[in-house]
Amino acid sequence: MLSRLADVLVPIAGRLTVTTDADADLAPGSIVAANHTSLADPAVVLAALHRLGVRPVVMAAAGLWRVPLLGSALAREGHIPVHRNDPRAAHALDLAADALDAGRLVLIYAEGGIPERKDAAEAAPHPFRSGLARLAERTGAPVVPVGQAGARRITSGSTAKQLAGVATAPLRRPRLHVHVSAPLTPTGDRAARTAQAHGAVTAAWRTAAAGLGEPAAWAA
Repeated sequence: MLSRLADVLVPIAGRLTVTTDADADLAPGSIVAANHTSLADPAVVLAALHRLGVRPVVMAAAGLWRVPLLGSALAREGHIPVHRNDPRAAHALDLAADALDAGRLVLIYAEGGIPERKDAAEAAPHPFRSGLARLAERTGAPVVPVGQAGARRITSGSTAKQLAGVATAPLRRPRLHVHVSAPLTPTGDRAARTAQAHGAVTAAWRTAAAGLGEPAAWAA
């Protein structure tokens, strides 16, 4: 339901384009790693993946499960709550591993949070936490790097600015771009795996940002 809903709502809020590498492969049991810049970008990524025939399980902040209606939908569809800085955090990786073993794709945001910048401009992904590397090491699943750009044009900055952005997006219809790169299998120790995944997602983001003419794409 969330993927279908995103594919309906995102075109109302902006003009989404989706590109893929020639050898991109969203195979069952893959980890999809995307950059995280805005409260809007999960919907943007879900809409893009839905167009490619993919409906992933999403690893998301556990607080979303407390939101009326949304929380019950997340639970019903098997999405995975992540309790950050909490002993229950490790359980999220158990659930993700089970989903991968069942042939589902798992969408993970390895940066672990949204940047605190107040402007709507693009910037390269922040350093990754270790969860992505740990999940890939544990399961052997390939990592599919996904870069998204433009979501900050819908929501970014202060609460008031974010609400205004959502309200005016259907009038402004900002350009949004998602790029899916070829999968990789990270190797080496955990730090090396993390660095490889970060580099691949950064490259995918750079392609997406360049598609929107964002200066950050060439500065990164």
